[in-house]
Parts: sequence; structure tokens; C-alpha cells
Amino acid sequence: MSELRAAIVQDDDTGRVLMLGWMDDEALALTKSTGLVHFFSRSRQRLWMKGETSGNTLRVVEVLPDCDDDAVLVRARPDGPTCHDGSTSCFTPWLWRTILRREAADESGSYVAASLRAGAPFAARKVGEEAAEVMVAALSESDERVVSEAADLWFHLLLLLRSRGLDPADVEDELRRRQR
Repeated sequence: MSELRAAIVQDDDTGRVLMLGWMDDEALALTKSTGLVHFFSRSRQRLWMKGETSGNTLRVVEVLPDCDDDAVLVRARPDGPTCHDGSTSCFTPWLWRTILRREAADESGSYVAASLRAGAPFAARKVGEEAAEVMVAALSESDERVVSEAADLWFHLLLLLRSRGLDPADVEDELRRRQR
């Protein structure tokens, strides 16, 4: 087996870093020849194509080696979420990853799972309630209280996005579009 090189995958449309994988010479050659990203799995000791089981492939736009050819940047277009947990990126904020984990566990005592089962109407009402609480805190309470209420709003806004099948990355993409 040839030496492994780090392969950083970046969304060609948004510039977002999607994942880090490892490529040997064969994975790199397959990536270039097929137009689909391939890696070498260090745990399974075999080649694999991103999306071979999930269908969430990465279509290659460009492969750029670094200055000493021990790492590559792969600019790609994802066909669905990149991370195995359903996130757009493997570099997902902690709170979003927690929401996804709790949704998947679907435990009876989980507020996240119960809220997501209740659907978008429940989440939308909670966002409204929490937004009002942030407003009141901002106008008449301590900074600590504003932070506490903002945390509740942020959390419930993420629940609303998830209940609609959206990802916080969709919001980031919209904000980027507005900058142009």
C-alpha cells in the first residue's frame, strides 16, 4: 500500500469544509478517473467510495495537491449530506449534532425526540415564545438572562429547522447568497 495522504473535501458551491478522509495512490487515481470521491479506510483497510452505501456521493470538481503532495484538497459537489449522521458536514456544531443524535435515539424521555415528533407547529410556537422572552430580557434584564433566553431561542430554532427537514447549513448558504 502506498502512503496515505489527508484528503480535505470542500463543497465547491459554498466553500464549506465537508469532511476529512484518507487517500492512497489507488483511491486518488479512482477519484480522478471516475469523478466520484474514493478513500482508503484505515479501520477496514480497504478502498471505499463515498456514498457506496448511503447514496450520498461526492462528485469531483477539482483535486488540488498541496505543495509537497502529502495532502489534497478535493473540491466536490455533494449528492446529499456528507456526514454519516445526516449533517451537511462532518464539522457540524455541537448543538446540531446533539439534536441529530437525540432524534436518532428516539428515547421516550428525550425532549428533543418528543418535540420533533410533535412537528413544525410545536417548534414554531416555541420559537415565538422564546423570541418574546429574548426581547423582554434584552429590554429589562441582565446580560446573563439575555444569554440564557438566547440559548433557548437558538435551540428551539434548530429544532424548527430539523422538524422541517432543513439544516443550519441552509441558513448559512442563504446568508452567503445575501452577501453577494
